[in-house]
Amino acid sequence: MNIIKTLSVIAFSALVFTGCKNTDKDGTIASPDSEIVTDNAQNKETAANLETATFKIDGMMCPMGCAATIENKLSGLDGVAQAKVDFDNKLATVSFDAKKQSTENLVKTVEDIADHAYTVSDVKTVEKI
Repeated sequence: MNIIKTLSVIAFSALVFTGCKNTDKDGTIASPDSEIVTDNAQNKETAANLETATFKIDGMMCPMGCAATIENKLSGLDGVAQAKVDFDNKLATVSFDAKKQSTENLVKTVEDIADHAYTVSDVKTVEKI
């Protein structure tokens, strides 16, 4: 029985160590530095277009389920730099690129979650200067 356990641990360890390599299609291992690409012009343009929207969300029942789900949905939208949902104050704050996203789409995204369980009100937008 100990031999089976030992072999299982060795097999599992080998699978984990060989399965987690970051390889390109040709089989070469990519270094982390080669994957980082920074376009300063794009970053400056995005920073110049950032707006911050705040809005009230009614219908949230818990911080770990409702608030976290809304925050994740908003964060995953194209052009959203940061999204925070404050369950206690029923308030969402979203920083987004105005060329890629709109407050109307942010509101629609929240209201479409969970069969329209959430309602958005008091939408305010501030442009970053």
